[in-house]
Amino acid sequence: MRRHLPTFTSLLCFDASARHLNFTRAAEELNLTQSAVSRQVRNLEEFVKTDLFERVKKRLVLTVEGESYARVVSDHLSGLENETLKLITKDQDDARLNVGTFPAIGSRWLIPKLHDFTRKHPDIQFNMVTGLGPFDFKAQDIDVAIQHGQGDWPDVVTKKLVDETVVAACIPSLIEGHESVGAETVLDYPLLNLQTRRYAWPEWLRAQGVEYTGKISGPNFENFSMMTRAALSGLGIAIIPEMFIEDELKSGALISPFGEAVRSKRGYYLVTTPRKQALEKVKAFSHWIEQF
Repeated sequence: MRRHLPTFTSLLCFDASARHLNFTRAAEELNLTQSAVSRQVRNLEEFVKTDLFERVKKRLVLTVEGESYARVVSDHLSGLENETLKLITKDQDDARLNVGTFPAIGSRWLIPKLHDFTRKHPDIQFNMVTGLGPFDFKAQDIDVAIQHGQGDWPDVVTKKLVDETVVAACIPSLIEGHESVGAETVLDYPLLNLQTRRYAWPEWLRAQGVEYTGKISGPNFENFSMMTRAALSGLGIAIIPEMFIEDELKSGALISPFGEAVRSKRGYYLVTTPRKQALEKVKAFSHWIEQF
């Protein structure tokens, strides 16, 4: 089906004229004559059957329709330019490995190990992107990701990297004076919650054999870094993966005296697409990270 679109030249001339609000300066940018730019804009107006500019005291001003159209044209031209540059520079981009990960596992687990990867693969430029949910490989420029869940995401290839065990942790001073400490003891204190893991406390309590049907209330946090800081500040008890607070548990800054660590139903997976799985840089990263 034939697309109902104006000429590319007329769109370029309109975009430049809309940015400069001056045909002469737009012509200088495009290396055209002022009359050529003006003619192209007029052709575009005839094509869309709408006035895009008006002259106010010899000044060029966008109409309401022109201002709206200019934003759309600019966005699409920028997107087309970016995709074109990606193709032009594909050889250079082959050396860039864009890895998506959650903030906590990125900072606490992955980054401390990265020196080994960059030493073994100095030709690969490592770029990290963080997020709080599953990564969209179609919408985001990501080659591979480390995601938390059960490995059942659609249209991707997954491999489990790490099982997750969680503990209920707090600072020692929070429970000073408490004669006996057990799993039920946590209910006497504020319970810190992660917004994306509302299930954490109910699952932990069930695993410890504590029957509790009440509402879990307490401060809410967006990520583990914030919640860990809250626990270290004495705001309450938090359910945190052991791998994220190994240093704090070893130093005694945080303790977990309320019960054994609980193995989560979820884990951390290496995730990529079938197409990107074949890239040499993804193969190198996958082979390296699977050793941990």
